[in-house]
Amino acid sequence: MVMTPAAERTVFVVDDDAAALDSLVMLLRSDGLNPSGFSSAGTFLEALTRDARGCVISDVRMPGMDGVQLLKTLKARQCILPVIVITGHADVTVAVQAMKAGAAEFIQKPFESELILRLVRACLEENDDAVDASARRNRVLSRIDSLTARERQVLNLIMDGASNKVIAATLAISPRTVEIYRANVMSKMRADSLSDLIRMTLSSGAA
Repeated sequence: MVMTPAAERTVFVVDDDAAALDSLVMLLRSDGLNPSGFSSAGTFLEALTRDARGCVISDVRMPGMDGVQLLKTLKARQCILPVIVITGHADVTVAVQAMKAGAAEFIQKPFESELILRLVRACLEENDDAVDASARRNRVLSRIDSLTARERQVLNLIMDGASNKVIAATLAISPRTVEIYRANVMSKMRADSLSDLIRMTLSSGAA
């Protein structure tokens, strides 16, 4: 797995409590991380780019858009940044809602510095994995897009488990022509074997 340099991975901190926000940003910076603080979910969303990498720490109770609404908005945007939600002792029900909305973790106030740092490091690793998986998927989809219409038909039939003979009969072409198309599919998809072809096509979600 190719790791994203730490400088490119940002820990986005969202909290309307200025003192709590500053304290958490300082803690993260002291641990060699790259924090960026926001006083509201709205200002964070305005600054968020599609290629952002890292994770989010958000208080659950904020005026305007709260932490749960922020989670739902990020999910609607197909954002892959893991979110750690900070809650008070009276917010356990809300924390459960946050987990259902896609939060990676929730942590209750007051919390130990080492705990939040450990959770952040785990979320950064999770985002690295997600970024890597997304890149692999996009590469495979790009290869599938390079197939001709007939090659795509052959790929679809291969994914259905059809033999060359069945593919030939289905497409009304000769078995020899099927072999040529099949070889083209393997080459364009950069598959070393039939199992490799099936595995990458399934992982892309295109099958």
